[in-house]
Amino acid sequence: MKITGFRTLTTTQHWGRPVGDVNGFISDGITEVPIVILETDGGLEGIGVGSHADIGRVFPAIEGQDPRATFALYDRMLAHVFKSGHSGATFGGIGTLDLALWDLKAKMANEPLWRTLGARDRYVSGYASALEIAVGDDALAALYAGWIDRGFTSVKVKGGLDFDRDVARLTTIREIFRANSTRPAIMFDANESWSRKQAIRYISGLEERFDLTWIEEPLRRWDAEGLAIVGRSVRAAVATGENLTGLEQFKPLLDAGAVDVVQPGSIWGITHFLRVATVAHSRDLPVSPVGYNTNPVAHAAASVPNHLSIEIQDLGSPVGLTVDQTIADGGVVLGDQPGNGLSVDEDMIAGAEARLAWSNPAGPHVRPHRAGLRLVPEESARHADGFRIS
Repeated sequence: MKITGFRTLTTTQHWGRPVGDVNGFISDGITEVPIVILETDGGLEGIGVGSHADIGRVFPAIEGQDPRATFALYDRMLAHVFKSGHSGATFGGIGTLDLALWDLKAKMANEPLWRTLGARDRYVSGYASALEIAVGDDALAALYAGWIDRGFTSVKVKGGLDFDRDVARLTTIREIFRANSTRPAIMFDANESWSRKQAIRYISGLEERFDLTWIEEPLRRWDAEGLAIVGRSVRAAVATGENLTGLEQFKPLLDAGAVDVVQPGSIWGITHFLRVATVAHSRDLPVSPVGYNTNPVAHAAASVPNHLSIEIQDLGSPVGLTVDQTIADGGVVLGDQPGNGLSVDEDMIAGAEARLAWSNPAGPHVRPHRAGLRLVPEESARHADGFRIS
């Protein structure tokens, strides 16, 4: 069986709430979900979610190839663009094609991907992560009810601008999750919004009141020395890595002892996740994949010995996209459908309204120009950067 072509689709995720982080948020809670479908001469199709970036430029590297050669084809895609670089948006396109290749590999074996990858158990532990920074405090209990009903005992909270508000929200969310555990795991995500000393002061203040499991992206993703300093200065583990586009970008952080929880981005593909997990395992470090789009690397997470917990950002699925999995018992229970479990209703997607919320050049994920340079975080964040908490 050979790869013959591809087609791209874009559907939408209706979150039913504002979603975002310290850098900004999407008020109507409707975001785009890019899909790539790989075609073969045998009639099977592979489905990947994540990005359309540079797909046309990368695709010749795998055209006419046997899709079962997943690792070799991944390296072939990297080599195809080595002169111009594979990082950033291009890495996203490679990751989406990689997801589709692994889907095809498992379908050709007529088994679910977690079986193809050698997993023994279909269950993948997870944590709640509702991207809730713009959700009103009085709506938090209703927001998290679905996660509580499904047995979750850990949760990640977005923040980093308003200390007093963060304390209040962490207190509320901790009480909500005490329905399932007397000591729920609480993680805090600052999305690269602090300088080194700001991070230490802010986290130390939070740790006077909370037992934080990890602090996520306290500094810029490449600041290995700074992340190591933060890690030595606070009790919480330092988690980072979701925005690192390539195995080589993890090396300086690992060599500096700058990361305690290694976080491969879910949309960067199965092969990237497996390689990062192996390198982390060699350092006795856990991995925790970050991102959503129907948890595309959950099958791979089930197969590695050092998987800690996968981020579960929503309990539904994008328009026209279904996935053979169940969110239960505080995690993901993978199904038996051959491949990665994704099914696409192209007619339904064709009738959906096109949106470009995440990738809009104006935001919301545009780094504020004063990030890391605020003397008074609350005032400057709300006025100089125009950030509003609704």
